[in-house]
Amino acid sequence: MPAFPVRLLIVLAVPLLPLGTHAQRARRPPADPAPTYAARITPAALRQDLTVLASDAYEGRATGRRGQQQAAAYLARAFAAAGLRGPVAGSDTPYYQRFTLTRTGVDSASSVTVGTRTFRVNQDFFVLLRNPAAAAAVIQPTFVGYGISTPGFADYTPSDPALQAKDLVLLLDEPRNPAGQPLLSPNGQASAYAQPGFAEMLARSPAMRTLAPHATFRIMPSAAALAQVPQAYADLPGWEPRIAFPDGPAPAPAAGANVFFVSPEMGAALLGTTEAGLAAYQQQVAAAGKPVASPFRPPAVTLQVREQTQRFPTENVLGYLEGTDKKEEVVVISAHYDHVGRQHGQVYNGADDDGSGTVSVLAMARAFAQAKREGHGPRRSLLFVGFTGEELGLLGSRYYTDHPVFPLTATVANLHLDMVGRVDSLHQQGDYLYLLGSNWLSGELHELSEQTNGRHQPLQLDYRYNTLTHPAYLYYRSDHYNFARQQVPVIYYFSGFHPDYHQPGDDVDKIDFAALTRRSQLIFRTAWAVATAPQRPRPDPARASPGFQPTAPELDRYAGRYSCPQLPLTITLSRVGETLQAQPTGQPAFVLRPVRPNVFRFEPTGGLLEFEAGQSRFVLVEGCCRFAFSKP
Repeated sequence: MPAFPVRLLIVLAVPLLPLGTHAQRARRPPADPAPTYAARITPAALRQDLTVLASDAYEGRATGRRGQQQAAAYLARAFAAAGLRGPVAGSDTPYYQRFTLTRTGVDSASSVTVGTRTFRVNQDFFVLLRNPAAAAAVIQPTFVGYGISTPGFADYTPSDPALQAKDLVLLLDEPRNPAGQPLLSPNGQASAYAQPGFAEMLARSPAMRTLAPHATFRIMPSAAALAQVPQAYADLPGWEPRIAFPDGPAPAPAAGANVFFVSPEMGAALLGTTEAGLAAYQQQVAAAGKPVASPFRPPAVTLQVREQTQRFPTENVLGYLEGTDKKEEVVVISAHYDHVGRQHGQVYNGADDDGSGTVSVLAMARAFAQAKREGHGPRRSLLFVGFTGEELGLLGSRYYTDHPVFPLTATVANLHLDMVGRVDSLHQQGDYLYLLGSNWLSGELHELSEQTNGRHQPLQLDYRYNTLTHPAYLYYRSDHYNFARQQVPVIYYFSGFHPDYHQPGDDVDKIDFAALTRRSQLIFRTAWAVATAPQRPRPDPARASPGFQPTAPELDRYAGRYSCPQLPLTITLSRVGETLQAQPTGQPAFVLRPVRPNVFRFEPTGGLLEFEAGQSRFVLVEGCCRFAFSKP
């Protein structure tokens, strides 16, 4: 497909002039202006924007928090300054597509009462609330020493029926001898039981899980250790509030028993003793070199730990550049501008994820606006979008595609950028870019992308992640997916993972601005080609046709949980109304389109699920690969 419209020149009856004269040159089609405006995207300008957006002042841009709102205002001002219009009708700020989310987490008024004493959450204890129904009750705690059950040291027996489904209280750290050396280690080194965080949880959990406790109350060895709990146990699921749409299903809590991390003072109260009593018990164990019977008589305890759900506003940020003769058609260029905020006292700035994509979108918006001011505006309209809520489950793009400002039927393509500013371990230099989705819904879009790349200092276009079965499941994990599920052709641009992914080290000084500039310029030229082509990239008809409609009983027969010995992938199928929905473990759910009896298509990739008639198994067919799934 041509990179820009071919103009038909009607030559009037004018005397011929020698080649190379001024008159002849005036009748030639103008050179492609795309490279000229792509060159307006520079490392200095990208760095200038990113230094602001990925600064500590923006607090990691967590959705619904102050830093995200600051970033939204920055984007809106930048779009306005570039000359883009805010297209959101009825909004107090036409650059904002506002919507509401809910945040569900532990109520800050939660408490635990022991006798006449009340202990407060986030002061005297922290809690991973996984079973809210069991956290608002009167309980009778049961002491299990250090919570260790090994052949050499056993505080309890996992098969003891008296310990089943109880609220267990245990001492963290590990038993020691009178000299303070670990009892469990032959070389005097601390064991995993003494290492707070995932290590001690992993050491204690296998045996304790057989008891199916309602909750565990872990007595921290000191007040200082309690203060470090959010950081030491940061990798455990359940700390962060659960975010959802108000009218949608609330995300379920992390599975498992509730976990309380309590101060020594609160732990002593739970056991009906004092901190001195706890110390005396530890000294008895040290003297005996083995578990000893405790003198503790735990009193009844009233748990008043509840969840609280609050509504809060957030916003996608949109900048619109109207096209010329094909202005009703829209090309969406997007990135998500949110990140994961401040955690454990550190700011997670998200310079690459996805500050890099966000500043690239800004740079492209300015370059296109400059082209329009100079008489080279695109034929199709362009919508530049910064999505919020991506880190929470693609919420901003889901809201936009469910409530589009411009009809999705008129949306030609979505070019989406997420993490495009680094060089991963698979490459030595930044002269590459991963592409996903370009050939799944429109072969024409893929061909146009390849041709555009080949014209000017081509990058290596790497398609290794462009598969349904890659273990990273990248196709489901960024905002392009919500366009693809609506049959809008997409290209998702990505430069690879790195050790700073979702870590506080994802900072501006790690960005390869030369590579980011080249990648941004390529995406700009691709967007130019899509926006100026004579025809929009056509979806492949075979992937967009209506298909066969099975009956509800047939859909029920397919429902179930399927796994594949060839892949680390489990897929749960369920009937939702008159559709069959598939959900890979840990990934968003998607609807399967029936093609013919026993055959369904996953629209974004064109992959097929082929059921064997009358059997509880199917084959996933993607390209030349076939993967057999069955119910356990």
